Order: sequence, then structure tokens, then C-alpha cells
Amino acid sequence: MGADRLITYDAVVVGAGPNGLAAAITLAQAGRSVLVIEAKGTIGGGARTCALTLPGFRHDICSAIHPLGLGSPFMRSLPWERLGVAWIQPDLPLAHPLDDGSAVGLHRSLAETADSIGRDGDAWQALLGPLAADWEKLAPTLLGPHPFSPHLLALARFGLPGMLPANLLPRLLFREERARALFAGLAAHSFLDFSQPFSSAFGLVLGLLGHSVGWPVPQGGSQAIVDGMARHLQELGGEIVCGWEVKTLDELPKSRAVLLDVTPRQLLQLAGKKLPSGYQRRLEKYRYGPGVFKIDYALNEPVPWRAEECRRAGTVHVGGTLAEIAASERATNRGQLSERPYVLVAQQSLFDASRAPAGQHTLWAYCHVPHGSTADRTEAIEQQIERFAPGFRETILARSTRNTQAIHAYNPNYIGGDINGGVQDIRQLWTRPLLAWPPYATPIPGVYLCSSSTPPGGGVHGMCGYHAAQSALRR
Repeated sequence: MGADRLITYDAVVVGAGPNGLAAAITLAQAGRSVLVIEAKGTIGGGARTCALTLPGFRHDICSAIHPLGLGSPFMRSLPWERLGVAWIQPDLPLAHPLDDGSAVGLHRSLAETADSIGRDGDAWQALLGPLAADWEKLAPTLLGPHPFSPHLLALARFGLPGMLPANLLPRLLFREERARALFAGLAAHSFLDFSQPFSSAFGLVLGLLGHSVGWPVPQGGSQAIVDGMARHLQELGGEIVCGWEVKTLDELPKSRAVLLDVTPRQLLQLAGKKLPSGYQRRLEKYRYGPGVFKIDYALNEPVPWRAEECRRAGTVHVGGTLAEIAASERATNRGQLSERPYVLVAQQSLFDASRAPAGQHTLWAYCHVPHGSTADRTEAIEQQIERFAPGFRETILARSTRNTQAIHAYNPNYIGGDINGGVQDIRQLWTRPLLAWPPYATPIPGVYLCSSSTPPGGGVHGMCGYHAAQSALRR
């Protein structure tokens, strides 16, 4: 929709990704007039779906699997069915193949997961069972602006193991490699070196979500999520305009509040000298993390995994043992390329026929690389998949690759290929973009950050936008 530059809005939101749309919806639900401005020709941010390879193949460019799509309090509050968004639960949320030809499965059922793990199954149930049962109590804190909670027992059950490094917790709890490897694959979503404290927390969150809400995919692609959010915003009276790249805050329509779905580096560019010099210096110290090298495949048949569990899973973690995955993440954080990278694989077309022509399939894969790396990791990724799926290369019809520079060009928030909007370690989790309260407000009156560079960080959950909008409404 167009927008008359003379109209005064209650709020203007810059960026139509999941967080920008979540902020706009929250404000519109409170009866405020809202305009969303998107630089690209279409909305989506990290949740776009496009034709990247051959006709009839639809690929998720960034986000693909969405445990927080159903686990986030904000996302869960939206009327998805009425908005035309259908969530598909794969037969198995996750599989982790091993070199003996078997795989460990993360099932919705704790008991089935324990059976897949073997001797350490009871220990897995003891760790993840209470956390999965506590998710409704934990979610407001883990997806909130601060680490405080009235549910102290639930928080302690999560926080005590979660504060440990991911190379230590699985060795303390599990005797064998199957459970250790499964946990390592979950923890590696953090992009952190496994020696970092609190790197285990990411593994715990993804594990408990697998048991409590699953790891679903949206029918038709991740684009369906933001398209549904846009429909809801427009039902509430909000406006969206695409193709407008905002260069400075001065060009925005007059409004009572401005919410920016951007990272600190872009805030510095947009606001210029409007920011106090001390605040500028602090923002300049904000740390961005490792990037990704991404491949989208068009396949003539499903991946020929040796392990049956992998052929039923929406997500496959390819990386081998705990030691191998830890080494891969350590190398990436030291600015090095791993010979055997940890690879995340998504197989949406196994469960959603709309993604590819009949009898054919898409495959989504990426590995972590050093920040800003221009290295081509195609061979390394395909060697890792072939390791557990001999004959994989023979299924490839076409591929589309993106290094960190292409990832950044696709989405300006992905600085150096960092899809999390900044490092999410203990120094920069609840203190992102810097130590301040509320973390969403800037020194410029009425201007707020609502991106993944604010708590709770990366992921398609909308909570950064929701909390930023709540801050604006309170003020």
C-alpha cells in the first residue's frame, strides 16, 4: 500500500521481517495506527521462500524449521488457521546420523527418544522431561528482556545445567556417544565455541521444544508465516509499503514512535549525530558472530540416508560425534574453516508436496563459517552428507549457493553472514545491544530497536518485536 507522507502515524516500523511485523501487530492490537516500511520488493526478512534452482522448486532462503513458531507466546497467540497458515509436523523432528550407519532420533515422545538413545535414555528423560513440562513457565523468561522469573524452581532446573559449557554437560550426564552427539547437534545452533558458559542452554531449549511443541514447517514455505502476519496486520488497520529503503530517520513520516528492525550498525547509519557520542561508541563495540554458507538443492529423489530415522526427519544434524562438532564450532569461532563442518539439513519437501514437482525434492543445508568468509564450502558440505548418505551427489539436479557476502546482501541485518543479529554469549544475550533498561529504547525519544539484536535474540519468534512494542506503548 502507498502512504501519504503528510499523514501522522502513531508508529512507523522499519523492516518487515518477523520481528518488525510482530511489533506492528502488537501496536495495532492496542489501537495504534501503524506503517511498516520494507526496503525489499517483498516482505519477509529471514522468512522468505523463493524459486532459486529449477521451475517448480520452492526454497526457504534462511529460516526453515520453526519450533518457536509454536513455542513463542507471541506467535502462538496469532490466529494461524484463519490466516491460512498450516503447520506441518514431520514424522520425526530431528535425526542425528552416526558412522555406524545408525541415527539417534529426537522424537516428540520422550520415551521414544530414550529408546533411540539407548543406555543414556533414562538420563535424557530426567534432564529434558521436566524442562519440556515447564516450557509455559520458562518461555516468558527465556524469550523475554531479562533473566528473572517468578517460577524459580523451573528456572533453576533449566539454569543450572544450562550455564555449563556444551562440551562439559553431555560428558557429565551421558556415558555413551549417542546422547552426547544428539545434544551437541542441538547446542551447535548457538554458533558458540562449546567451551563457552551457557552454550548448553541453546541445546536444552531446542531439545525441550522438540518434546513439547515439535519442530514444525509451514506449508508452502517460511514465507507463509510473514504473509499470514501481514494479513493480520492489515486486518487490524496497519499499512505496509515495500521498495522503500530508508537511509535516514529524517525521511520517515511523522509519528509518535519509530521501531527499527535493524542491527546496531544500521542504527548508527540511520540516526547519525542524533545519538549521543557515548552511546555511539558503545554501539560500535557490539560484536557480530560467525556467518553461514548456504546451499539449496533441487533433487530427483529423497536423500539416500543409510539410517532409516534420517529418511523420516524434518531436520538432520550432520556432524558426527560431540568431539567433531565441538572442533568444528571451535574452528569457526577462531576464524578457521573446519575440514568436517557441522551441517544443518532440512527436508521440508518430504512432508510438504508444495515445495517441489511430483517425485522430486528440495534440500536446505548450511554450515557455519568465520564472520565475513568468502570461502566456497560446497565440497565440504557435500562430503559430510555423502558420509552418511552415499550416493547423495547422484540425486542433485541443481544447486544454489550463498556465501556470507551474498547472505548479507540478501538481508542487511545479516552482517558478515551472521543470521543471529550478533553474538549470543553470556556477555551479549540479555545485554544486547548494550546494558540498558529497557534494552529496546534508544537515547532518541520515541525511537526503539526491535530486531534480533535485542533480547531474546535470533529466531523466528517475534518476541523482540513484541517486547519493543510493549516498551513503546508503556512510554
